Amino acid sequence: MTFEHLLSLFMLSFVAAWTPGPNNALVASSGARFGVRRTLPHVAGIGIGFPVMVFCIALGLGELFKYSSLLRESLRWIGIAVLMWLSWKIAFSGGGAKAENRIRPFTFWESAAFQWINPKGWVMAISITSQYAGGSHPYANAIIIAAVFIFLGFTSAFGWTVFGKKMQRWLQTPLRLRVFNISMAMLILLSVFAILKAEL
Repeated sequence: MTFEHLLSLFMLSFVAAWTPGPNNALVASSGARFGVRRTLPHVAGIGIGFPVMVFCIALGLGELFKYSSLLRESLRWIGIAVLMWLSWKIAFSGGGAKAENRIRPFTFWESAAFQWINPKGWVMAISITSQYAGGSHPYANAIIIAAVFIFLGFTSAFGWTVFGKKMQRWLQTPLRLRVFNISMAMLILLSVFAILKAEL
């Protein structure tokens, strides 16, 4: 991979990783609710889980996905159902000790597994690997793409977590907390609408 290709890959992946989407909305909400330390397993699940998925797609899983309409549509509707459930849980979560006992942050394994049913992640991964994977050094290119996403996955997820944590002081009133939760839920729902229109 040439330096120009690497720079192009990094810029495209940076935009994909940092723009609002299900992962970023979830960690922002978790950061606001549980703080940075308790959200770190969720961040790690994104930072490792998504690059592993990208690596597998770059080495051929993406081809299976492209040629199996049953797999594509199953993933689309399972992912949409999960995202809608998560957005509902976030929108209607409140404050207080009772709510705190009912809701907990994602674990590392839950976060890593979520990457595999996140249709936005699949669209992003296939789009990027189709442009930068393969060639005369497929394994090297797959490793480079995964490494870029390890860096960007950790930094973007951590950045959105810190944003959520910084919002804690502003979210002391029930109304502000409700507005924030609904805003994060709406970011996830916007991703759902995009997935409904996207060509997987």
